[in-house]
Amino acid sequence: MMDRDSNKTVLLELQRAAGTGNSRCADCGMPDPEWASYKLGIFICLNCSGIHRNLPQISKVKSLRLDFWENDLIEFMKKHGNLCAKAKYEAKVPPYYYIPQFCDCLVLKEQWIRAKYEREEFVDTRVCQDPCSAGSREGFLWKRGRENRHFRKRRFLLSAREGVMKYYTKEFGGPKAIISIENLNAMFQTDKIQHAHGLQITYNTDGRRRNLFVYHESGKEIVDWFNAIRAARYHYLRTTFPNVPEPELIPRITRNYIKEGYMEKTGPKQKEPFKVRWFCLDSQERNLMYFKKPLDAFAQGQVLIGTMDEGYEVRAGVPQGVRVKKKPAITVVTPMREFVLICENEREQREWIDALNGVIAQPLTG
Repeated sequence: MMDRDSNKTVLLELQRAAGTGNSRCADCGMPDPEWASYKLGIFICLNCSGIHRNLPQISKVKSLRLDFWENDLIEFMKKHGNLCAKAKYEAKVPPYYYIPQFCDCLVLKEQWIRAKYEREEFVDTRVCQDPCSAGSREGFLWKRGRENRHFRKRRFLLSAREGVMKYYTKEFGGPKAIISIENLNAMFQTDKIQHAHGLQITYNTDGRRRNLFVYHESGKEIVDWFNAIRAARYHYLRTTFPNVPEPELIPRITRNYIKEGYMEKTGPKQKEPFKVRWFCLDSQERNLMYFKKPLDAFAQGQVLIGTMDEGYEVRAGVPQGVRVKKKPAITVVTPMREFVLICENEREQREWIDALNGVIAQPLTG
């Protein structure tokens, strides 16, 4: 019993030890990990430990608090740790490769873990693929139809060298769409698409933002597509803006919406009936877009979100004289108009206000 208690104390001290990287999950960055892989010598969170359990040839896991730790395993953990593993397994992660965080979807975290430890894609002996080559890919994805809403198998072709992504609806003939990498974006949307490997691709066409919703049966394949798009985007940005520092460039490769969800919206006179719409807030483009349904190809409209100096503001509640249901509401104030939006609950109201205020506080970029 003394050994058990003593070893638990040592493990918790190792987890908190400065300069080891052990205070955050080695794979997703979650604070205060309570599990560890005693084959790899790393401290990991509960969610990542579940992925490690599926790699028994590579990793074996135990709870820091609940499991018994033999003395030799304690010594192994002392000699290793998260920074040690990072130096080995993340020696050559390409700058465009997406490293998932604890808030990301399961398929991203699983493929990151498999890429690191199972396939050893980033060890020092590996030769890094240049972004132009990594940003070229061809294959099939299941794409949701714009009109019939069924998923059909479509051939996609990505070329960083040509600066385009194309997809085809027929075996022979030209592409259905030619998409410029300049305004291409991709984000995982597993809940919205209701598929564990669901990816949303967006691009500009005829002055409007177009949504494509795709998936692949293979988790590896869809994550490889995502990182190929990121490689192509990185190649475009690095070529177009050669003097921009890397830390400023990386966040612009791809982006997630900072907030999405249903709100009710009225018209410009603020007397029209409220209608339920799906809203997406894109902080990089400073756009609040609204759709009739979450998987619509095009937005019904959008609200540009400027700065406070330009007259933009978000308030809790509604303007005087506007009658709404007994639900939390927000008012987005712009120089031209006030947009009155009803939220589903107070938590959603707070989150929308915080998200919109975050965009308003951002300085305008050229």
